[in-house]
Amino acid sequence: MRHELFYWPSIQGRGEFVRLALEEAGADYVDVAREGEGGMQTMLDLMENPALKRPPFAPPFLRAGRQIIAQTANILHYLGPRLGLAPDSETNRIWAHQLQLTVEDFVVDIHDTHHPVGSNLYYEDQRPEARRRAEFFREERAPELLNYFELVLQRNSGVGGHMVGRSLSYVDLSMFQIVTGLRYAFPKLMSRLEPDIPGLIALHDRAAKRPNLAAYLASERRLPFSEEGIFRHYPELDGA
Repeated sequence: MRHELFYWPSIQGRGEFVRLALEEAGADYVDVAREGEGGMQTMLDLMENPALKRPPFAPPFLRAGRQIIAQTANILHYLGPRLGLAPDSETNRIWAHQLQLTVEDFVVDIHDTHHPVGSNLYYEDQRPEARRRAEFFREERAPELLNYFELVLQRNSGVGGHMVGRSLSYVDLSMFQIVTGLRYAFPKLMSRLEPDIPGLIALHDRAAKRPNLAAYLASERRLPFSEEGIFRHYPELDGA
């Protein structure tokens, strides 16, 4: 089946977690909004289609045959077993979904460091609040969540293993994206925290060397990080 991914064409954003799974699996997919001038309009038209009984609220969403599946964690919960990126047992699949939902919580925390008041405002309109929120993120939230994921990794398979089960899953790919994104957005913070999360760093490094993922990362399909997406580098938010 050819999958159609719908997401904003100019940023990695939440859609990138889905792209990583599709790319690693070598899946047949199209990134619709990046398909020429009409791609973006196709996405908007689908969202506003009055005949759609189960419309998505916002991108990312995936069209698989006649199904339209929205929300990053939900998309990955659907794709995981079909792409060979989820455990076989129901218990472990639910556990993987639970971890991915926690990743989504982390993504919200990362986003809110630069937009703590509202997404409708520019960063420059909320800089004092952003500094306060970023301090909380650096001192409490980021260490708390990274240490949690490190603990999960070590309890599953020891340093250097996988997050769920005995083989690569979409959760591993999401942790790769979290580490990569935080290194861009908060290089000073990550320099301080990385010695405490050796398993996650090893997982990240192994994922980056996987043939399909490495090819994707080196291609034009992998958009660079920028100050328009989730992971933004504002030096003043990275601390002294």
